[in-house]
Amino acid sequence: MDRVIVVIPALNPLPAVVDFVRKLQALPLAGIIVINDGSDKRYNSTFEQLKQENCIVLTHEKNLGKGRSLKTGMEYILKSAERPKGIITVGAHGQHSVLDVEQVLSSTKIFSDGIILGVRDFKASDYPFLSKLQNRANSILFELFIHKRLLDIQTGLRFIPREHLSWLSKVKGESFNYDTNMLIEAIKRNVPLYEVPIGYAKLRKNSITYYDEVLDPTKIFQQLWLNFLRKGKMPKELSSKRKRK
Repeated sequence: MDRVIVVIPALNPLPAVVDFVRKLQALPLAGIIVINDGSDKRYNSTFEQLKQENCIVLTHEKNLGKGRSLKTGMEYILKSAERPKGIITVGAHGQHSVLDVEQVLSSTKIFSDGIILGVRDFKASDYPFLSKLQNRANSILFELFIHKRLLDIQTGLRFIPREHLSWLSKVKGESFNYDTNMLIEAIKRNVPLYEVPIGYAKLRKNSITYYDEVLDPTKIFQQLWLNFLRKGKMPKELSSKRKRK
């Protein structure tokens, strides 16, 4: 199959996610998987509506984190008979528009061999200045430790080819740190990373409760430093490049 599956991790999603999914259905997708990551029972009706919209809803009995939710979706696809081109991970709280998803989807026709990152535009006037600053700090820290410059290491809008799902489902990280670990492991495996500009970065109600740790540079620093110590400085190919400079 040449189409992709959208994977949406969701904790206490607003009802607007149903309309968002309806609009996504208009795109040439292989399907939509929503992971209910231990949401409160009062959100059950929202997940029932998503099932009625032909979404596959996978449920965690308790909140396990965004990283675990993404891996649950990957493991489901790997065990199913579906053979999609890959997956696109999308936020459940209005962080991404249908146009953003369509932009990444279109990019898969060109960059199908690697992971595509939907790079957000942080110039929007309604986006908190501190959040803009934190995002920039996180990118600088990533470049400092991993020696790879990426503009938006925490974007949740990503395309991942099917052939990479097996090892990605085993990458460490159950929460926000999974997004960073995914990129580090991809670099070590020489998996291409492509950056595609999308719309303005947006913060929506409920999204902060789910992703509050994502924007904290001290936690990103801790994650990168632990990886630096555990793995031995940096990937060999990156170390050799640095020595030649």
